[in-house]
Amino acid sequence: MSGIVGLVNLAGAPVDRAILAQMTSFMTFRGPDAQEIWVGGNVGFGHTLLRTTDERQCARQPFTLDGHICITADARVDAQSNLIAKLAARGEYVEHGASDAELLLRAYRTWGEDCVEHLLGDFAFAVWDGPRGRLFCARDQLGVKPFFYSHLGQTVIFSNTLDCIRQHPSVSDKLNDLAIADFLLFNLNQDSATTSFADIQRIPPAHRATWSAGGQRVSRYWTLPIDEPIYYKRADDYTDRFKELLDMAVDDRLRTNKIAIFMSGGLDSPALAATACKILRSRSPDTEVRAFTTLIDGLDQGERYYAGLVAERLEIPIHFRDRSERMIDPDWDKTVVHTPEPVGDPTNLAEDRKEWRSVAGHSRVLFYGEGPDNSLLYEWKPYILYLVRKRKFARLAADIGAHMIRHRRVPLLPTIPRMVKNWADQDRWRAPFPYWFNQSFESRMRLRERWEERENIRARLPLHPVRPDAYRSFHTPLWEALFRRMDAQETAAPVETRHPFVDLRLLRYMLAIPAIPWCRVKYIERRAMRGVLPASVLRRPKAPLTGDPTWEGARRQGLGSFSPVWTLAEYVNFDH
Repeated sequence: MSGIVGLVNLAGAPVDRAILAQMTSFMTFRGPDAQEIWVGGNVGFGHTLLRTTDERQCARQPFTLDGHICITADARVDAQSNLIAKLAARGEYVEHGASDAELLLRAYRTWGEDCVEHLLGDFAFAVWDGPRGRLFCARDQLGVKPFFYSHLGQTVIFSNTLDCIRQHPSVSDKLNDLAIADFLLFNLNQDSATTSFADIQRIPPAHRATWSAGGQRVSRYWTLPIDEPIYYKRADDYTDRFKELLDMAVDDRLRTNKIAIFMSGGLDSPALAATACKILRSRSPDTEVRAFTTLIDGLDQGERYYAGLVAERLEIPIHFRDRSERMIDPDWDKTVVHTPEPVGDPTNLAEDRKEWRSVAGHSRVLFYGEGPDNSLLYEWKPYILYLVRKRKFARLAADIGAHMIRHRRVPLLPTIPRMVKNWADQDRWRAPFPYWFNQSFESRMRLRERWEERENIRARLPLHPVRPDAYRSFHTPLWEALFRRMDAQETAAPVETRHPFVDLRLLRYMLAIPAIPWCRVKYIERRAMRGVLPASVLRRPKAPLTGDPTWEGARRQGLGSFSPVWTLAEYVNFDH
């Protein structure tokens, strides 16, 4: 979660060292352990270091091997042994234990702009290639790491911190009206290439960008593959491979002897906690996993009990945060909490930041268990239709038989009543177009058309023949929004959040296993955790909150009145 920043004057003018130093210093909250800048004529890079791994204790950035090609990076490179072997095969030798920045730079020296096609992990980095007069930047496949830039005239300004770019005197505060409209319509910007500010853009996930005297180019380098279903002869082979990939995903994200985890009483985060405990304890007895669990009486369904069972079974400490009496900060509208861009629910930002500071007091690395609800979505119907189209009737019979043995039911029959109900209710929860827009703004931005257009987005997404909804779910801006909420820009804490379940190796596997019987109630994960997690947790059905904490907090505590900011009148009609 280190901070990166850079200034490049494409016309050759020297970089203002004082401005670069000021912008770098602004990111101290991201990287409190070291702060350095590098200036090479018309180019300047800055870096602030957050030590989260042993090898990074000696990694100085900005980093260069020869004084001509330089990198600044916020990155964690996974599957390092594989990458080192591939580099060696191309004549680029690197020692094990090299820093992430060195691995990235050597990959760039070996493959140029195609280096990103050989990378696994979470990364946002920039390389200045002096001999070619080129700035090359890239962002990881799912967009875990942010990357912002501003291209004004002949100057390129970049950072992984939006507010850092806003420190540059040439960057205006002018808003991007379409991004603001998206926020008001959908609660988040639908365009992953833009921000709420007209002068500042994003490199979208899975994209790379280059700047040179010849201009700017942004291109996609990766798309989530559509893999054929995976078939094994033995049921144990499915769970063995799942555990192997989960171990890899967790191991690559464990470069410290102490981690925190947001742990519910469900299945996913306890599975991560158990795997982390196993790996850490195999390395050294001087390790610790600490769980953090949020409780809301009346909304959660036994989280204290089930999360407590997991903590007891794994022999890890657990910190309970009870929000039952304070779901909304009563002083939320008086508390000054800055966020880089608008947020949909500002009623608990100050309290949330207290929790993040509590996490930071234990570890700089936090695990989060999001992923399997999407990747293991139970889509039995597309799978059956796929097998019928392929005339794989023996496989269909075998899978239905396995489903009946493991789940004691036919895949289709218990689902029919729910299908009928969902069809009858499909329009019930569709929100109406907001009536409170400023009419001039609504007309100028053609907001009704944008509202209707969103309904057609699903049809334009890539179609997966077996797991269509699961696959589509990884092509929405919701993932970027999740990663952004857990970034230091939002949390104001020196904590790096890591997401093992969206490791690309594990993610592709979960999208490729047969939905019948392995995806019903995330059966593959439950089976893999037998003997590891308490049986009552493995038997527990999905237990989401029974209501929205903000709405329930408003009902219990009251929300109170607040004074609107009159500059918003350009966007909304206060009379409504």
